Amino acid sequence: MSRIGKKPIEIPTGVTVDITASEIKVAGPKGELSRSLPYQVSVKKEGNQIMVSLNEHTGARELLNIRALWGLVRALIANMIEGVTKGYSIKLEIEGVGYKAEVQGNDLVLDVGFSHTVKIPALFGVTFLVEKNIITVSGIDKEAVGQVAASVRKTKPVEPYKGKGIKYQGEYVRRKLGKRVAGATGAAAAK
Repeated sequence: MSRIGKKPIEIPTGVTVDITASEIKVAGPKGELSRSLPYQVSVKKEGNQIMVSLNEHTGARELLNIRALWGLVRALIANMIEGVTKGYSIKLEIEGVGYKAEVQGNDLVLDVGFSHTVKIPALFGVTFLVEKNIITVSGIDKEAVGQVAASVRKTKPVEPYKGKGIKYQGEYVRRKLGKRVAGATGAAAAK
């Protein structure tokens, strides 16, 4: 049995949930999200709770995959409910001389040491906010926010020698010694 899949999902006040055979729609104060449901899992609304359960399965081999899908569907629905009530945001830091970011329309424009600027479009429902060297990616869909934040970070990952680049706020980057320092310690150890 899936431990996550068995847990009921509480529906907070101000959130409406519509369930059909193949789709779930969640609407709240911040917006509306919808997702298609796999046929192996059934979702039912009971009062102010949502229960996710398995449909009849055919074989023992298929059962293992369905159990994982059961927990996944429950987690995705819980993320949808949290997204339409609170929303999600990820913060990234830019470090480097002359590195900067700005918002133009709905897109993020990065100047991170290339010969050209890099323009990152916002997916549906994702917004950017830039304050000094902090980029905030926010929205109601957890997957979209994470995907856009990952593509911003991928533009210029932090290099380990000087620490220049884009990283998640609070991310630890292991720094490496340069050639001179590594060569000096190696020569001293050889004597």
